[in-house]
Amino acid sequence: MRRRGVWSALTLAIAVAVVGGLLAYREVPGPPPQPAAVSVRDLPRVPWEGGPEYYRQFPKMAAWTDPRFFPIGVWYEAVTSQRDVDLDKAAGINTYFELTQSSDLSLVRANGMYAIPSTQLPGYGDETVGWLLTDEVDLWGHEGDAPWTGKYPGEGEICVPESALCGYTVLQTLRDRLPQHDGRARYANFGYGMEFFIKDQLAARFLDYTDTASMDTYWYTDDGICELTKTPANVCHLSASYGFTIDRMRQLDGMDGKRQPVYAFVEDGAPFEKYRTTITPEQLSGAVVNSLIHGARGVIYFNHNFGGDCRTQHVLRDGCGAAIRPAVTEVNRRITELAPVLNTQSLEYSFAPDMDTMLKEYQGSYYVFAMIGRGAAPGKKTLTLPTGLSAAKAEVLYENRQVPVEGGKLTDDFGTEATYHIYRLTP
Repeated sequence: MRRRGVWSALTLAIAVAVVGGLLAYREVPGPPPQPAAVSVRDLPRVPWEGGPEYYRQFPKMAAWTDPRFFPIGVWYEAVTSQRDVDLDKAAGINTYFELTQSSDLSLVRANGMYAIPSTQLPGYGDETVGWLLTDEVDLWGHEGDAPWTGKYPGEGEICVPESALCGYTVLQTLRDRLPQHDGRARYANFGYGMEFFIKDQLAARFLDYTDTASMDTYWYTDDGICELTKTPANVCHLSASYGFTIDRMRQLDGMDGKRQPVYAFVEDGAPFEKYRTTITPEQLSGAVVNSLIHGARGVIYFNHNFGGDCRTQHVLRDGCGAAIRPAVTEVNRRITELAPVLNTQSLEYSFAPDMDTMLKEYQGSYYVFAMIGRGAAPGKKTLTLPTGLSAAKAEVLYENRQVPVEGGKLTDDFGTEATYHIYRLTP
């Protein structure tokens, strides 16, 4: 569990020195808007990795092929008692992305949970469905094939020579150290080097070594992220920025024509030593849902407070997480309930130019996930339905209300930038 204040400052200094500065703020191109005249039956599908079927190539991930399962995890936890597991399961967690050496995998296994650790922990078995290669190698190993010393940040010289870049070598070396052909996926988390500081072709190469991946940019709690990345203030500390991160990862992932699941990474507290900002319940829920709208195939929570007044390595288990735990629990409950819907391939359609939306079809109904777009003003918004999606009303899930559909449009209020609505329309 690294201390982000020290590590981030070190890796950023190296990244700027090596790469020569920011590539420049840009929006990741989205799919072209579909004209309203296109019938819902003729809409193209959003490119994806294959949904739950993707995991069938990894025999140890057989349970993940169930459309009712959606990965929801925490980063770097310790599981040493039944109470630990009970608290995590009650919050809607089903997977541990990295575990401490003290963790008891028999508890994980007995409770139907899953683990993706970086080492072969004692007694590992079917609960271990994948391996974590490493964390944020784009920030400390960088985009290169030079020899790696085997050392990590703070341990001395990393690449040979010291000024060289060896991130690809790190990933290949760590893959080679793991049991081969063992039916488990290889996963890595990346930092904002790939998002902002490394050119597309070079950034995309990092994903050649992974089967699943994530990127952790903490838009709400990193008080320096706007200036660091030259992101305009009106599009920076927003739920929609988490969707931007997913777009960036999906853009890089799709460059070789092969896709893998990309997971959202959202903080549930105050992850930086040097900042006191803590994510709010509404922001967390908005960040998670916006990530899903943009194609996240799982959710990981950074479960540590390195800053603020209440410091902990277990936000969701102790008093430090009292304010955020209900929001995490509720959004996870909704994700789990909607897993069969989320595990279908989205239809490519734009409901409004200033909205972030996702359209799904499941068992005769259409599901619309909607938030305001990055930089758009909150308020009343009108969504234009595709031709052929004829319904008199839309049920607003989890809000105990309906909105009328008139002339192929529905109008609703989005009170803040983090507000989301999920509509179910049944023709």
